[in-house]
Amino acid sequence: MKTKNLFSAAIFTIALAFGTSSYAQKTVMVGGAAMYPTKNIVENAVNSKDHTTLVAAVKAADLVTTLQSKGPFTVFAPTNAAFDKLPKGTVETLLKPENKAMLQSILTYHVVAGKMNAKDIAKAIKKGKGKATLKTVQGGTLTAWMMGKDLYITDENGNKAKVTIADVNQSNGVIHVIDAVVTPKA
Repeated sequence: MKTKNLFSAAIFTIALAFGTSSYAQKTVMVGGAAMYPTKNIVENAVNSKDHTTLVAAVKAADLVTTLQSKGPFTVFAPTNAAFDKLPKGTVETLLKPENKAMLQSILTYHVVAGKMNAKDIAKAIKKGKGKATLKTVQGGTLTAWMMGKDLYITDENGNKAKVTIADVNQSNGVIHVIDAVVTPKA
């Protein structure tokens, strides 16, 4: 019982730390640029110095129009450093026109339909007794979980990514910056 109460208190504390009220959405700095809640996902992402690889990939995959649409979307956005962790040559290979379908699959695997702030994810984790399964636009699943105060997602291959900046609100959803690229089962 005591462990359950501690776990509930931890989730509540994390929800408060990460959560932002829909009435008081604030501008967050990502990659040295302000991310304005009045702009859409693409309009903000193009200004982040930490997301140039992701923006190039979104353009190569012809997903710009989709991510500028009404949504809403929850995007787990890998940084340039996250893409740099991939085996040498992976990004260059994925950006080739003949690999567009594979690139689209990987990118849409980072997107969940609907807007899920960290507070919403924390509630789902609590409801799932420590884990929450998130259905991606690609059709696969991500598993959200907590380690201490940190929010993580794990892909279908067992790779994990830490949310380094949560609740970057957009006019058409929310971005959570992550430190690794997650991939669907092949």
